[in-house]
Amino acid sequence: MKKIEQFMAEVINKNPGEKEFHQAVKEVAESVMPVIEANPKYEKAKVLERMVEPERVIIFRVPWQDDKGEIHVNRGFRIQMNSAIGPYKGGLRLHPSVNLGVLKFLAFEQVFKNSLTTLPMGGAKGGSDFDPKGKSDSEVMRFCQSFMTELQKYIGPNTDVPAGDIGTGGREIGFMFGQYRRLRNEFTGVLTGKGLNWGGSLIRPEATGYGCVYFVQEMLKTKGESLKGKVCAVSGSGNVAQYTVEKLLELGAKVVTLSDSDGFIHDEDGIDLKELKCVLNIKNVKRGRIKECANEFKCKYYEKKKPWSVKCDIAFPSATQNEISGDDAKTLVKNGCIAVGEGANMPTTPEGIKVFQKAKILYAPGKAANAGGVATSGLEMSQNSMRLSWSREEVDSKLHDIMIKIHENCVRYGKEKSGYVNYVNGANIGGFVKVADAMIDQGVV
Repeated sequence: MKKIEQFMAEVINKNPGEKEFHQAVKEVAESVMPVIEANPKYEKAKVLERMVEPERVIIFRVPWQDDKGEIHVNRGFRIQMNSAIGPYKGGLRLHPSVNLGVLKFLAFEQVFKNSLTTLPMGGAKGGSDFDPKGKSDSEVMRFCQSFMTELQKYIGPNTDVPAGDIGTGGREIGFMFGQYRRLRNEFTGVLTGKGLNWGGSLIRPEATGYGCVYFVQEMLKTKGESLKGKVCAVSGSGNVAQYTVEKLLELGAKVVTLSDSDGFIHDEDGIDLKELKCVLNIKNVKRGRIKECANEFKCKYYEKKKPWSVKCDIAFPSATQNEISGDDAKTLVKNGCIAVGEGANMPTTPEGIKVFQKAKILYAPGKAANAGGVATSGLEMSQNSMRLSWSREEVDSKLHDIMIKIHENCVRYGKEKSGYVNYVNGANIGGFVKVADAMIDQGVV
């Protein structure tokens, strides 16, 4: 334990004020330190010390003009964390909360997540503190063009392949790709999440949500359980939450909640496909708030509340980091929750994770459970490289196989003597070993 404390003291000293990054690093360090101590080659090569230091941090200004002619200046980022097993890969987040510490935490998580997918992808993350909400298409386009004008200097199909994330959907990817193509005079798979008629992949929008459900399905199988008939509480109402709900309904589960930053809706009878279609329209087309869905569904709406007080069998936190506190976790366990599948990145606080693990419930950390999105991004990269397009069934089948392999890897490295699978340790160690061995093979670079 002293070794972890010393290591973390150095990390905090080098990266002051970056709480999310400290949290992510500590979780990994606690899992992998015993592995490092048992394998002197990792300690001698200072592998973990190198992993927590980004290979490159790019920060730049993003000036853009609104529809009234006023100039605004945002800050753009790209954290290129680790490329030992492949080109940098990770999303671009557009949200006011974006800062260096948040993106470093996400890039660090991405290294392990991408390693777990079995695909050759390094880890990165980027974005800006720009808020696309309330902006016109023309304003978003001008921002994206300015953002890509600088970012294009540092990315490429064999160097760094960004993707979408919070605030960055098909519209934003389209504007960014158009500017990259204009400036570089080349049509390459430099971004994923592209439109189907210009290099995108089927299943990509659905992949994170579908993959999370597939992973939870595998966890339940270890207990002889299935999703059929299970009551599920889902947070968020964006891309991940929407397709988590779609796949849960397909597999016979009952979804009773969705949320956004203003509050959550609770439909005791279950959200059906008709209601889900309404959510997609309100959030993706009208860009409205989840409260509007409550009016449409005639269900309960709880302002400025999170859905974790609702009784459920399985929780799918699919909104943002640290949305399940220790108290929230206790409430979920008390109400009979048997499994948690993280669709978002690090949505459970360390206190919450301890509650879940103490109760011995099935807990799937984001770096394993939500890896389906980046896995399908990797499949999109493959299709782009080969200049072909796979069918929906082919991509979904490959995604399902990848999630099964990720689960197997987590069980391999996380199964304890008691038989309980510590999926946190399994994901962290499984992701670490592959990257660490690659780093050692390639020398001190």
